[in-house]
Amino acid sequence: MISQTESYDLKSTFTSVTHPWFAVRVRSNHEHTAAMHLVDRGYEKFSPSYTVERRWSDRKKEIEQFLFPGYVFCRVDPQNRLPVLSAPGVVGLVGCGKIPVPIPEDEIERIRRMVQSGLLVSPWPFLEAGQTVLIERGPLTGVEGILEEVKGKCRLVVSINLLRRSISAEVDRHWVRPVKASPPVVAISTH
Repeated sequence: MISQTESYDLKSTFTSVTHPWFAVRVRSNHEHTAAMHLVDRGYEKFSPSYTVERRWSDRKKEIEQFLFPGYVFCRVDPQNRLPVLSAPGVVGLVGCGKIPVPIPEDEIERIRRMVQSGLLVSPWPFLEAGQTVLIERGPLTGVEGILEEVKGKCRLVVSINLLRRSISAEVDRHWVRPVKASPPVVAISTH
């Protein structure tokens, strides 16, 4: 049995300016600790999770797991990132070399909408290619993602491209419509 929860705090950042989202890399199993310290320091964080039932030989237990293990999303001023980097459990900001790369707002919003939809959401292997669809009905109306079929059921997959991680939710086939792909760019040479 899988259900989801979301850890999300509306505390404002240190300034009134809304900074971009960044993926904060954290030590293994330190997502909760790092997120708590970031909130205590006044940062807006997003650490989506879900509950999964685990079985042992003598019992069953529901365990909360993060949809993006090893990462906490946080709004950060990239010019003033030392308070984030010095938080317990934080390893660094994801980026190219020493330059942090922001996560697009629409990718965070798609993940948030899926978690809040009430549908069963779970981690999914990252996908680059596939049929891009738009959800027209149901709790995910307006969300774009990749449609996959698993065991005869349709799943909508959305991704955080920078992390190369994805999540999926089961959707009704009648809720979706294909998104028209943009025409390929053709280079014309004039000699």
